[in-house]
Amino acid sequence: MPAQQLPHPPPPGPPARQQPVPAPESQSESAASYDPAAPADLSTGRYSDALTAPNPDARVGVSALSLRYQVAAALAVAVVAVGALVHLGMVFLHVAPSNTVTKQHGKAIDEWIYPEFEQNWKLFAPNPLQQNIEVQVRADVRSADGSTRTTGWYDLSAEDGAAIDGNLLPSHTEQNELRRAWDFLTATHDNANRPIGLRGTLAETYLRRIVVLRLGRDDAAGKGGVVQRVQIRSRTTNVPPPEWSDEQVSTTPQYRLLPWWPVPADEAAGGVR
Repeated sequence: MPAQQLPHPPPPGPPARQQPVPAPESQSESAASYDPAAPADLSTGRYSDALTAPNPDARVGVSALSLRYQVAAALAVAVVAVGALVHLGMVFLHVAPSNTVTKQHGKAIDEWIYPEFEQNWKLFAPNPLQQNIEVQVRADVRSADGSTRTTGWYDLSAEDGAAIDGNLLPSHTEQNELRRAWDFLTATHDNANRPIGLRGTLAETYLRRIVVLRLGRDDAAGKGGVVQRVQIRSRTTNVPPPEWSDEQVSTTPQYRLLPWWPVPADEAAGGVR
């Protein structure tokens, strides 16, 4: 039986052309171009980043406001700047030596400065302040049951000192309000504690309101009580000289006692704030 001839395999065709494989994008590039909120580009299958690009024409800050609010902001800044300049000018004229402006407009300057913004040079040589002055107050109180009593002396200066001690940012009120009110009163009263002119009356009212508020803070009248009168005194002690000095200074306290002042009903009821 003749051998069966196997069919020959077909001749090999031309080699298949390999399609170029695009290089993968780097991870940072893909992450940078991906934005889930951006619309998809269906032709490329990639997201458009047109909405995520910064807009060079976008306005920020005051320029982003409407014209009306820009005008209001400009006016507010102008008012604050003018007020600050006027205040600085008044303080400068108050502490400056007597001149033509202060002679002609001294009353207006004093009304602006006193009593809250009064200035002095006692901190500096050649005559710095060398005394410790403590302001103390006591009150006649009508209790809730109708009886009256007189409180002990409250050392208001010591309370301010305790609030300032160890405080990195003490308030202006704790540092200067009571001290300057007392200086204002002594400068406008004679040795018999009688007011000199209209500023003397203003000094009394200012100091009285301060001490009534402090007594209310300390609950001096008690529950249901009312402060009817207050009496204020100062306790002045000279600062002892240093050990190397031959100066002889008395350290015995000196007191200045003011008369009793009646407290108006609106102040006694807590109407002053």
